[in-house]
Amino acid sequence: MTSLRKLGSSSLQVFPLCLGGNVFGWTADEDQSFAVLDAYAAAGGNFVDTADAYSHWVPGNEGGESETVIGKWLASRGNRSDVVVATKVGALPGYKGLSAPTIKSAAEESLRRLGTDHIDLYYTHFDDETVPVEEIITALDELVKEGKVREIAASNISAERLRASLAFSEREGLARYVALQPHYNLVSRDTYEGELQDTAAEAGLAAVPYYALASGFLTGKYRPGTTVDSARAGSAAGHLESERGQRVLAALDAVARDRGAEIATVALAWLASRPTVAAPIASARTVGQLPALLAVAGLQLTDEELATLTAASA
Repeated sequence: MTSLRKLGSSSLQVFPLCLGGNVFGWTADEDQSFAVLDAYAAAGGNFVDTADAYSHWVPGNEGGESETVIGKWLASRGNRSDVVVATKVGALPGYKGLSAPTIKSAAEESLRRLGTDHIDLYYTHFDDETVPVEEIITALDELVKEGKVREIAASNISAERLRASLAFSEREGLARYVALQPHYNLVSRDTYEGELQDTAAEAGLAAVPYYALASGFLTGKYRPGTTVDSARAGSAAGHLESERGQRVLAALDAVARDRGAEIATVALAWLASRPTVAAPIASARTVGQLPALLAVAGLQLTDEELATLTAASA
């Protein structure tokens, strides 16, 4: 049984791989999504990440599709109390931004779609600098006091605004961010490392990185001269052009070969070993894509392997 990790200063205990729900209701239909969720839960997984905005960008979708699929799955399996459900507010057309009324009404809609009376971890999806942090935190705190949200977190926020938010929470004795969802992986380190990571470390926040596999690039399936049938192929293939991308791929190949592990597993294991990181987020469209992701729970890289990867990604 994989040991769960404590999420920052919160009472939440999470599996070391967070299952991304962005594909549910998009590239994975309801049956495929249920199969992936079932397989993840069967392996001991208990941490599912979604957002109200998933997947409004798909023609014919209006947003909320992922939450709806997850809600139906929780209802049909009767396992709500076993799953840490994370969702986000602020990016869905019609509920954009982080004004207090938007946060409250968007939360009600998320609860309805998820078919639950509480959200375990509620993120601000993108910071809204037109709204004072005091208003955002106060609105989130009210949701916590009402029992609709257990813990709060932030994604896509500057170190400065994060510090201001934490200071206000502490000064007023209100709910406080316990986690951060940054863009972070082996080919994108400056999106988190530095001031933002330092702020998270000082405040005892857990990082739950998104794009953990760089839109699939860090699975190793993108190689010179190959074409990959994926909705995200364009962004992933771009890394092949860079020297860093090629160095990282070579280092991943070497470590994966030595350890008899999948390249994706090694990339996630590097991320999981980084300071503040509790659980990387990765999504699977099919059950076949899951084993390489789940294996991160059992792969401990050596100091030497970690140093090789860190050097290659510098």
